[in-house]
Amino acid sequence: MSNQIELVTDGDGLAVIGDSADVERFLLDQGLSTAPSKELDVRRLSSFAGTSGTAVRVGSDVAANSGRWVKLTAESAQAVKQYGLMATKTPGVSHAMIGKPGEVKQWLQIAQAPTALLSGPMALSALSAMMQQQAMQQQMDQIVEYLQEINAKVDNILRNQKDAVLAKIIAVDLLIEEALTVRNQVGRVSEITWSKIQSSASVLVETQAYAIRQLDGIAGTLETQGNPGKIAKATKEAEPAVREWLAVLARCFHLQDGMAMLELDRVLDSAPQDLDSHRLGLAKARQKRLDLISNSTARLLTQMNETIRKANSKVLLNPRDAPAAVRSSKEIATDVVTFRDRFGIESGDATSDAKRWSQAASEVVDKALATGSNGATVAKDKATDLADSAKARAIDLTDAARDKTADLRDSVRTRLRRK
Repeated sequence: MSNQIELVTDGDGLAVIGDSADVERFLLDQGLSTAPSKELDVRRLSSFAGTSGTAVRVGSDVAANSGRWVKLTAESAQAVKQYGLMATKTPGVSHAMIGKPGEVKQWLQIAQAPTALLSGPMALSALSAMMQQQAMQQQMDQIVEYLQEINAKVDNILRNQKDAVLAKIIAVDLLIEEALTVRNQVGRVSEITWSKIQSSASVLVETQAYAIRQLDGIAGTLETQGNPGKIAKATKEAEPAVREWLAVLARCFHLQDGMAMLELDRVLDSAPQDLDSHRLGLAKARQKRLDLISNSTARLLTQMNETIRKANSKVLLNPRDAPAAVRSSKEIATDVVTFRDRFGIESGDATSDAKRWSQAASEVVDKALATGSNGATVAKDKATDLADSAKARAIDLTDAARDKTADLRDSVRTRLRRK
């Protein structure tokens, strides 16, 4: 299939399948060579061939082909659009065959059905499951980077918690990581492997709900504070707590994605006829988890904005507590926005708000310092004026006394001369 490749999209990612050189050439031509991407193991599709004759052709295609999964960004979406991918019988999946014959510079759409590799009755379903797994793996990698960036030792955080709910997740973490390692080694999830982790889902859901309740509780506590001193104390205490609970929440989501990847492999192996419905169900469940996280963190951002407003309104009377509250609120807001960015959650004006909060923090501190400095200057000026006034008064009194003494002396001399 020289100079011909297949494009498949599920709305979240783009699969490019063909000769490895052609795949790389296409990605380079479309400016996608540097886009987030992962290798697709097309060998896993060989078991979904239809007839024995098809299986032979699939074996040949597998030997000649490779695949890349590319995250569907604005650039890759444009590539999808210009080649007019057509909807397939697999829900949410579209396909196109394109080629670059002879010296033609542009890739052209080819009126050709999928190759033997993707023509089996379950091939596109299997490929769409693999693409969903790649999307989850890419998100998992981003979460790991996020945890490294914030330098949060999640295991230590969990171990330091006395609550039994959080203690359970350590064991789940070990089990899922072990299952993923075995799966990557053998290429499938056996019944034995699945039996070890299938009860872990409830622990992850419980832990996630617990972390969200903690974040909501922090937002509620900050909402009730009105005194600048209490606001400053509450925000300072909330700053490390929010960072830790965000880390726990990220780790839960990371493990939930890992378990979903294993679950897709298990369904693919044991009940492939249910793969499409199961894949779509997992996608909906994942979106619901994201919505819960989005709502909880959005409430925190809103509360930080309100806390800063309260602190700013009282800065003149509280030049120490108000700037402290603003600084801590800004740190919390920045942590939340960073977290949301890693999860692909739009923060709307939150990013610009975070910048404004940072500017506000500086302005409040400068204002407080200026107020304190002006107060000290005024007090100093008043003290100087009083001292000068007292000194002038003393001089006046001394001059008056001297004048009186001179008058008395002259009066006495005058009397003595008369005598």
